[in-house]
Amino acid sequence: MNETGVIAGFVWGLKRDLRLSARSSAEVLVVLGFFFIVVTLFPLSVGPDPKILHRIGAGIIWVCATLACLLSLHRMFALDHADGSLEQMLFGGMPFSSIVAGKIGAHWLTTGCPLIVCAPLVGVQFGLSGGEIMILLISLVVGTPVLSLIGAIMAALTLGLRGGGALLALLVLPLYIPLLVFGVGAVDSYAAGMGIEGHFSVLGAELLVAMVGAPFATAAALRTAID
Repeated sequence: MNETGVIAGFVWGLKRDLRLSARSSAEVLVVLGFFFIVVTLFPLSVGPDPKILHRIGAGIIWVCATLACLLSLHRMFALDHADGSLEQMLFGGMPFSSIVAGKIGAHWLTTGCPLIVCAPLVGVQFGLSGGEIMILLISLVVGTPVLSLIGAIMAALTLGLRGGGALLALLVLPLYIPLLVFGVGAVDSYAAGMGIEGHFSVLGAELLVAMVGAPFATAAALRTAID
């Protein structure tokens, strides 16, 4: 496989999906709106006690970011599959797995990045300190790409199936649990004055494994769906 072709395929897939997202920016706003609404509902339900909000703040932000990412997963390949673009990508001149990697990268840039930018505002709402917000941001920077990478595999596996959205949620949510555990655990460990290296080591390892394997697994699943 030509290295230049791999890079060209990644850049092409990334730019293409970013352009499409720019044309339908309402989808990004829907994800952000969902994130803010769900985050706001938790303080209303558990009460205004600052100690309780501080204790559950990092967990709520991570859960809401995960659900917001899940909200947009089914559209990652569905539209291209419906209009035949996905099949043209498969039989085009560029490596299909690199195009898929570009599409996953575009999904993270239009979903994960906006959530990361908004996280400090929400963290203040829950009374998190500056250091806790910084650890939360780092955990989201490392963890949210894994949400897109793992989600892409499951989105490809459920592509074209009746009730695929519900099945996608059932398949992907259990795989997100380790990210939630170690992402929230890093913030809680920092707040307790304990070491955070172990949590970030696990998150980093998950990111590396997902970056290497997810594009190929997703491409293989898409080939099966197209065939």
